[in-house]
Amino acid sequence: MSDTGGVREVKSAARTVELLELLAARGDRPARLQELADALGVPRSSMYALLQTLISRGWVRTDVTGSLYGIGIHALLTGTGYLDSDPRVRAVRPYLDEASEALGETIHMGRLDGRDVAYLATRESHKYLRTISRVGRRLPAHAGALGKALLAERPDEELPEGPYEALTPNSHTSRESLAADLARVRARGHSVDREEGVSGIVGFGFVLRYDSPALDAISCSVPVARLTPEHEERIVAVMREIRAKAEATVPTGAGSVHWR
Repeated sequence: MSDTGGVREVKSAARTVELLELLAARGDRPARLQELADALGVPRSSMYALLQTLISRGWVRTDVTGSLYGIGIHALLTGTGYLDSDPRVRAVRPYLDEASEALGETIHMGRLDGRDVAYLATRESHKYLRTISRVGRRLPAHAGALGKALLAERPDEELPEGPYEALTPNSHTSRESLAADLARVRARGHSVDREEGVSGIVGFGFVLRYDSPALDAISCSVPVARLTPEHEERIVAVMREIRAKAEATVPTGAGSVHWR
């Protein structure tokens, strides 16, 4: 039984969610029927029926041969609805614009989701454009500025046992190494990701403390080749100011829904 307040989990609903998450995680790699049946441990016939149901509703798509499956457009529409309905994302977006204008660098907003950080909003630098937007994507919390800023708000006892996935040669792979870095984050007041999540990129992360412990954070990402001590000092000063403005603006109290 999952953590549903004592209510028995609906297996068909759980299987549907697991299938959609599996397809989403595969990105541009479509899956075959047998692959999906094996991955979720369900009979081939049951998986086929589930896929056809989801195809008819736009949650899954298939190729012209009907043998390959991928995530459908309704997943995008639902994700967009999540972002549009979240008052905190709406409140923070203008300050991401302000930070982007002031620094000329890429600015992110992310939210902790289990062991990962989900990207909720991004303002890309005009000097360094990514070919793929990070919005709606995930990064292991131990390997980026957003995640480390959020993990530092929590006791080290909550950190999972290692080894951790190495996204680059600079990624933390042990619990001890990550805990030592988080101690520096707490002392400094912000996190620094020096090519731990993406080679060639340094990130600076700042939690938004309108939750306790914080769930959201903002960050600034800069190519190593453009980062000087003076630029780093300015990034930290501007991002601290942006954080203060965002925290003061996010709606709280009566009239706002407190999601869990």
